[in-house]
Amino acid sequence: MQYILNSMKSNNEKINTLFFYWLVISFLMVCSIIIVGGLTRLTNSGLSITEWELFSGVLPPFSNTTWNNYFNLYKEIPQYKLLNSNMTLDEFKIIFYWEYAHRFIARLLGLFFILPCIYFYLTRKIDTSYLKICFLISVLILFQGLVGWYMVKSGLVNKVTVSHFRLSLHLTIAFIIISMIFWNILNFKKRTFKIFFKNDNKSLFFNFLVLIVFFQIIFGAFVSGLDAGQIYQTWPLMNQAYFPDDININNVSYLLDLNNQSLIQFYHRNIAYLIVFYVLFLGIYIYIKKINYLFNHYFIVLFCIIFQIFLGIITLTSGLNIYLASSHQIGSLLLVLSVINLHYRQIN
Repeated sequence: MQYILNSMKSNNEKINTLFFYWLVISFLMVCSIIIVGGLTRLTNSGLSITEWELFSGVLPPFSNTTWNNYFNLYKEIPQYKLLNSNMTLDEFKIIFYWEYAHRFIARLLGLFFILPCIYFYLTRKIDTSYLKICFLISVLILFQGLVGWYMVKSGLVNKVTVSHFRLSLHLTIAFIIISMIFWNILNFKKRTFKIFFKNDNKSLFFNFLVLIVFFQIIFGAFVSGLDAGQIYQTWPLMNQAYFPDDININNVSYLLDLNNQSLIQFYHRNIAYLIVFYVLFLGIYIYIKKINYLFNHYFIVLFCIIFQIFLGIITLTSGLNIYLASSHQIGSLLLVLSVINLHYRQIN
């Protein structure tokens, strides 16, 4: 009997270990797809594959005929006709491979996450509190595929790029997915069941920080989608003024124009300032309340926000150097994860 009990315990530990590493690898895969997706946008590669190819297109082209077919389809869209009419096939291959890599990782992630999720459910050895989150993540991953194509479609007719609103939705869902996986990892590792939206006075302060950081992610996607960083490339002023001089502030309705590049960059800058001041306020709150166990986690957030703003400034003043721009996008991912971690640690 003791042998059977030990064997069952050993088997449960193996399943738990497998489940944990599955979450970690899934987390790293989502990180990679966010990074590659950012580079796909920065290199203007997202419209190089003009068809959804749900089941086809798993392998890249191997013959000249296939390459020419893809290139001819690309030649039919406005981005080629208006911006890249002199592009050669070799140049097309570069942007094609960025979009192909993005889609390939997405397919791989879908299979890697959803199939094991079903397996862990069938074993009945993983607590359902963790699995429920995983099934919700699975639904979001499938939905993300639809949103990705919905985004690409917006750039195939009458536009040379995708809708910045759809791009923002696509990016936000990706950040929600990685935040959920990260939260599940923290919970499972500590064998806790902390609820993200806990309704108490202390958690409200940290919930608000998560909210404004995600709000900044949305506006960051607007900046990227509109190429708004190309309008004003000076800091701390936007050329010679705090407020962009090409907007009529006498008309309040102009302040709601989310298609205006100058206004979007202005909002993105100022939300960053708001986050800095709020993080400093939160540090004072933690110090006054003597929440000592949060000090180290708080300083990680503080470092991430300062470094992220530094990256944003040098990216802007460098004329949007692609390596710095990519680093800035990666910095946003690190900032979100540090904030999620701080929020998790403060919940008792």
